[in-house]
Amino acid sequence: MEKQMQEIAGMMAVAARTAPKSKGEDFVEIKVLSGDKVNALAEAMIKYGEESKKPNFDRDGKNVLDSGAVLLLSLKKSATLGLNCGACGYDTCIELEDKLTQGPEFEGPLCAWRLVDLGIALGSAVKTASLFNADNRIMYRIGVAALRTGMIEGEVAIGVPISATGKSIYFDR
Repeated sequence: MEKQMQEIAGMMAVAARTAPKSKGEDFVEIKVLSGDKVNALAEAMIKYGEESKKPNFDRDGKNVLDSGAVLLLSLKKSATLGLNCGACGYDTCIELEDKLTQGPEFEGPLCAWRLVDLGIALGSAVKTASLFNADNRIMYRIGVAALRTGMIEGEVAIGVPISATGKSIYFDR
């Protein structure tokens, strides 16, 4: 079923790419991992969990090991929208610009509307997985490991592993 999981992950990538974006500007990076790259990601998740003493990186890493493919999404060099709406915590977009700093796992602050774009792309991707009955789960921990290992670039990332088994491996863990 690995081939089918790769095909579904590819369709998830299409759904993420074509999802609506603010002002029609696309800052969402997309990668599909399969085979050895999935295993390397899982190992990186487990290792980071051990090093950082953060819980559940090992659990999620084991889920990734049992997955047929993983979709990675990130925001890369996203520009502010120019609305001066304050959703990011600053009064104006100009105040937000050039404030990007490296946090423990992600960079920020970011324009809230660009994060919404990422969420819409993510929702479109998981909807597509569900249309094909592929079990999936949105995992922030995948994004942490993918950025740390250079599997994807960006300020913030997230991942969606998929599998096809008799019972979803992502629940009742």
